Amino acid sequence: MEAGAEAVGTAREVAAQADVVFGMVSDPDAALAIAGGPDGVAAGLTSGKGYVDVSTVDAATARAVEALVAASGAAYLEAPVSGSKGPAENGQLIFLCGGDEALFKSIKDSALDVMGKASFFLGACGRGAQMKLVVNMVMGTWMASLSEGMHLADAAGLDAATLTEVLGLGAMACPMIALKAPIMATADGTSPYPAAFPLKHQQKDLRLALALGDETSRSMPVAAAAMQQYVRASARGRGEEDFAAVHEAGRE
Repeated sequence: MEAGAEAVGTAREVAAQADVVFGMVSDPDAALAIAGGPDGVAAGLTSGKGYVDVSTVDAATARAVEALVAASGAAYLEAPVSGSKGPAENGQLIFLCGGDEALFKSIKDSALDVMGKASFFLGACGRGAQMKLVVNMVMGTWMASLSEGMHLADAAGLDAATLTEVLGLGAMACPMIALKAPIMATADGTSPYPAAFPLKHQQKDLRLALALGDETSRSMPVAAAAMQQYVRASARGRGEEDFAAVHEAGRE
């Protein structure tokens, strides 16, 4: 508010007052709900305006939102992001875009490059959603594998901090291991994992990625196995916690 923002009651009112609206919600149902209906974004759009949906959804949902926006005469860009709370706060998101290329070009410098460190235009609507699902599928399987390795090291009497250091010095070194491994190493099975990216959303993204595998006739045994770990962790009440809480599935 101090920076000049004005609160309104509905998404329709936001769209009516802005040239370009950004939306970010949790799942396909929410994306459709905020875009459609009498109080949705599309109801407030007109020709010359734009809607940018930054939610992580499947391609079919992205295309459904695109159709709602197109009916208003406005332009639509899907732009799911790679990056969670920290990168968002520091302007380090990665935008994976599809849809209206003219809208992409018009907001790249003024918005996308301000909120992110990179942005990609991938083509027709749905391509951004698909890329994001592939990215999060890889991330989710990595996290499940890291957890399994840490539990194995513990069972063998190896020091978790040393394992983390070894991983950080080798070819597998990456920011995710550096950030999440220490949290997992000190977890006692009772304390919550502070959420940067909730486990329930990672589980949702794996589910959507597996559905994409079905659509493209691709076998995905590693992702399917990882998915079961998230299901187990969620069943232990960890869905609202960080996706590093998949580590709790290994305590079974």
